[in-house]
Amino acid sequence: MPKRSIHAVTAAAALACVAAFGTTPISASSAAAQAAEPSPAAPRFVPGACPKPPEPIEALSKARCGFLEVPENRSRPGGRTVKLAGAVIPAAAEKPSEDPVVFMAGGPGGDTFDDIPFLVDSGLNKDRELIVMAQRGNLYDQPNLACPEVDRFNAQAVGLGYDSQRAEQLMLKAVKDCRGRLTAAGGDLSAYNTTENAADFADLRKALDIPRWNVYGYSYGSNLALTYLRLHPEGIRAVAIDSITPPQVTTLPWGWGSAAEGIHNIFKACAAQPACKDRYPDLPRLLTEQVRKLEAHPLTLNVTPPSGGKPVKVVLDGGALLNLIVALTPRPKDIPAALDELSRGNPKRFAQARAAGSVQNVGAFAHGLTNSIACGEWAPGYSESDVLKAGRKAFPGWPDTVLAQVPQLPFQYPACGIWNVPDRAKVQRVATVSSVPALVVSGTFDVKTGASWAKGVARNLSRSTAIQVPGIGHWVVPQSPCAQRVLASFFARPTAPDTSCVDALEPEPFTITPK
Repeated sequence: MPKRSIHAVTAAAALACVAAFGTTPISASSAAAQAAEPSPAAPRFVPGACPKPPEPIEALSKARCGFLEVPENRSRPGGRTVKLAGAVIPAAAEKPSEDPVVFMAGGPGGDTFDDIPFLVDSGLNKDRELIVMAQRGNLYDQPNLACPEVDRFNAQAVGLGYDSQRAEQLMLKAVKDCRGRLTAAGGDLSAYNTTENAADFADLRKALDIPRWNVYGYSYGSNLALTYLRLHPEGIRAVAIDSITPPQVTTLPWGWGSAAEGIHNIFKACAAQPACKDRYPDLPRLLTEQVRKLEAHPLTLNVTPPSGGKPVKVVLDGGALLNLIVALTPRPKDIPAALDELSRGNPKRFAQARAAGSVQNVGAFAHGLTNSIACGEWAPGYSESDVLKAGRKAFPGWPDTVLAQVPQLPFQYPACGIWNVPDRAKVQRVATVSSVPALVVSGTFDVKTGASWAKGVARNLSRSTAIQVPGIGHWVVPQSPCAQRVLASFFARPTAPDTSCVDALEPEPFTITPK
């Protein structure tokens, strides 16, 4: 099986993949058939064939797969049923532990099954079964809330100014077209939220007749795991959360603080390495200069995508530069070199990273789930002016045209005006207080979910252990052998994990280019 790239996956899963199960974005005819199907008396897991993605996943060859059937909207008894694709991957050990681990993916909207190779390589199924289930609306689910319209816009957007009027017009049209198609097919977009997601996992445990299990979630999956722990604590032995998105504070303006913290930590680590400090002595100033320069005078280039093919038109402006860094493309260790090269008239690293967006896996990402959660849970109570205010606080002196857009989620407020789902802030922005053993994992180079936010979460989890892994960005465990050992130790002894390997960790050396 070809090696997948963790950097490509984490970039694609930014807070801001179908034939095997016969699923496509929902159509009017399929929705009508599902609407006529009464909800089952109780949730059930129906065995079925495993997905067959274009790039085969070896672990699925031995897995037990199927669908969890649950109501689309639990507040409407007798309504439509949704089917969520799931898999039980056997443990590698001959005599595994009785309590499995269930995984909650990031996004929201990313393909959960695509994460399986990283989970297996990280040892999640070494001593216990690994259970994965796509969050409602994701790839391989019925219905699937993919938005090919948005994917096609994203491919086109690399040739437009990041915050340009044309980009906004095209994106909003894509969002409107997707919403119209999904609702015409009978979809209840208000039912695709974190509360329902959490209830799905509670029902999965019961449907599989599992007395106790362990939970591991990253990014949005940490938000989901904390919500699940708060609303459905029964049967949870231990919870590990990675790259924390705290439910009580996650809003659209919140993204700016995380971006600033992660970038600051990358630059601070460079300054702590003599060779990096000598070669790139003032990275904060350099970044500000380049953002201002590109926003005033964007570069328009013809660039061959990293995957090959014909060159594509790329526009590199200040907003695009910032968002490439937030997406960790280039990798953190290469960012100082890339900024220095850019300042000397060589934009190749950033331009190629931008060109990579021209190649989209159309229909693989559930943008419908993303918008329902972002608009129902993250946007309410704040405005575009609040986003700008948070941006100015994070990066004083930067152009307002850059700071007006939430990192990774451009034009989200006008998009939410189109998506039009109920305000769920009051029910979702609640801290989880629990005595269930917990492991809280953060990476210092995380520019999507800043490492410092984990502290408040850990304080509310009375039996928690928190680690901060130096030099690692978003989704720590697959990138850190030490974090993998800590996680295994935690699941073996939830109240006394061995964290000793963290103490000796340092960020890897940064790339040093000749002057």
